[in-house]
Amino acid sequence: MLEALISSKTRIKLLLRLFLNPESSAHLRGLAEEFEESTNSVRLELNRFESAGMLNSDLVGNKKVFKANIEYPLFKEVRSILLKYTGLHEVIEEVVQKLGDISEVYLTGDLALGKDSDIVSLILIGNPDRHYLLHLINKFEALVPKRIQYLIYSKEEASMLNFDTNNNLLLWHE
Repeated sequence: MLEALISSKTRIKLLLRLFLNPESSAHLRGLAEEFEESTNSVRLELNRFESAGMLNSDLVGNKKVFKANIEYPLFKEVRSILLKYTGLHEVIEEVVQKLGDISEVYLTGDLALGKDSDIVSLILIGNPDRHYLLHLINKFEALVPKRIQYLIYSKEEASMLNFDTNNNLLLWHE
């Protein structure tokens, strides 16, 4: 779907990587290695996004580090499109809000890092209705070509864990 609108695969990878988790940052060589692309193709797209105001950059040592510009006027719209593209909007709307006792939901794994993946990895904090959760996951997997895997932690267990915001994306909280 997104490929029909945006012909550059590198551009799509960058949008996913930086806009799905706007707290994460990356530098040119790291992105080129991650995407298995040439530094020139990644540099070209980073420069386009930065000149359009979609990305901010800072020098950290001798590396230019890029991050999504959350002040960009279309940030929310671009992120919404990406959430729909990955199927995450369905998770948020259908699964999380109807489960009952849930205080937070985190996205982990490749999607949290902005990489495309067929697996949606979630961490749910609270005490959801597990039978209903399985029903909703089956419903979701029938609608969207992605599989869901999840972990459930009680609020007490979660308070002992430290969620890294570079690797885990907070999708929802009460």
